[in-house]
Amino acid sequence: MSPTLYMDAEITPNRSLSQRGFIVLIGVITTLNCISAAVFIAMGAHWVPVFLGLDLAAVIVAFLASFRAARQVERVRVSAGHVRVTHEIREQVRLVWESPTAFTRIALETEDDRAVELRLALSGREVAVAQALSPSERAQFAVALEQAIRKARMERG
Repeated sequence: MSPTLYMDAEITPNRSLSQRGFIVLIGVITTLNCISAAVFIAMGAHWVPVFLGLDLAAVIVAFLASFRAARQVERVRVSAGHVRVTHEIREQVRLVWESPTAFTRIALETEDDRAVELRLALSGREVAVAQALSPSERAQFAVALEQAIRKARMERG
């Protein structure tokens, strides 16, 4: 029998550019670079199109890296026995944090009434969680996490 989960939160980064938008953006950049390259070749600057091509390649690599990072899921699980944070990319799961629920503390750092950073702490160790959330979402998540830990502690007695 699996333990009761008081929280099983899945946090994913928000990316505003869809795959279709990416294709359109790359198409527009390619078109503008081709027009610019034609103008520079007509002016006798034959090396400029090479740098325009490198520019396009750099933009593509940057967006592909961003899309790869967007596939990472941070999972926060709270049970009566432990608090566990994992990072998941497809089938790969990497344990980032595990601590006994009874001793896990939550540290919320605020600045100008904004939740800047949320950390789990135990015996001098800390790990930042929910970094993909906006400050207001992070504050709401901190409240929900605190409630889940409190409920889990009550189960233990």
